[in-house]
Amino acid sequence: MINILTRAIMMSTPLLLGALAEVFAERTGMMICAIEGIFLMGAWGGFVGTYLTGSMAVGLLLAVALGMTMAALYAFVTVTLGQQQVVTGTAMNILAVGLCTYFQRVLFGVPTTPLQINTLPNIEIPLLSKIPVIGEIFFCQNILTYFAYLLIPVAIFVLYKTALGLAIRSCGENPVAVDVAGLSVNKIRFLTVLTAGGIGGLAGSFYTVGYLGMFSSNVIGGRGWIAFAICFLGNWSPKGAILGTVAFGLADALSIYFRTGSTIVPTELIIALPYILTILLTIFRSNFNVPAKLGIPYKKES
Repeated sequence: MINILTRAIMMSTPLLLGALAEVFAERTGMMICAIEGIFLMGAWGGFVGTYLTGSMAVGLLLAVALGMTMAALYAFVTVTLGQQQVVTGTAMNILAVGLCTYFQRVLFGVPTTPLQINTLPNIEIPLLSKIPVIGEIFFCQNILTYFAYLLIPVAIFVLYKTALGLAIRSCGENPVAVDVAGLSVNKIRFLTVLTAGGIGGLAGSFYTVGYLGMFSSNVIGGRGWIAFAICFLGNWSPKGAILGTVAFGLADALSIYFRTGSTIVPTELIIALPYILTILLTIFRSNFNVPAKLGIPYKKES
């Protein structure tokens, strides 16, 4: 059970990063429907940067850069040009698969054996890691996991206790009021999407640099969309995102545990556990506090 819970915390890392990024973006009225593609570009950037340089730090920085690049393109089309967010995001997700596959083959050809990199080591926090049960679960993780959970209080503080957070929330609820106050709605939206893209790229790098140590075009496997769904299920709140990511992380951990053990349950059903949970929670969720202007481009009245 301790191993399962430890893995659940670990597997919740990219979902938490992605969900927090999505919460901030959607609070401004922007649905980052390109999140799956941003995750994938981050995963590829993390792998390539680490493989070519031997430095995980370079890999993580490249993941952030590629995530921000994808987000900048998405923001340009949806914020600057005012195009439809869902259609643009879907197209960019497909584009990301093509780009990663193409450049992977350009750089490495078609290797006979999978290319591999070392993954981030677990870091034991002095004293805290020695606490029975809790220490092993929470304080023997890699640096991305620690970063994700340290980001929670920062996100809550920024969103609810600062003028910036008020501006972000107002952009999604009443952008006209933000405009009247002398702030640029589209600038806030653009920069928030850009920041969210960087965090999303870092989240994607977890799957290659923090967990698997290899890359394939299906490495994300729809988990970007799960992070997207967690934002909805958590009612666009960082606190809601925490509960959602732990639940999905546990489902992911259980699916891995059952796949490696002996079980009479079909493997396909086990792999589908996180996605089944997404559908069930969406069905039984009754109240959504949707930002009033979510998905609606803002055009300043002359």
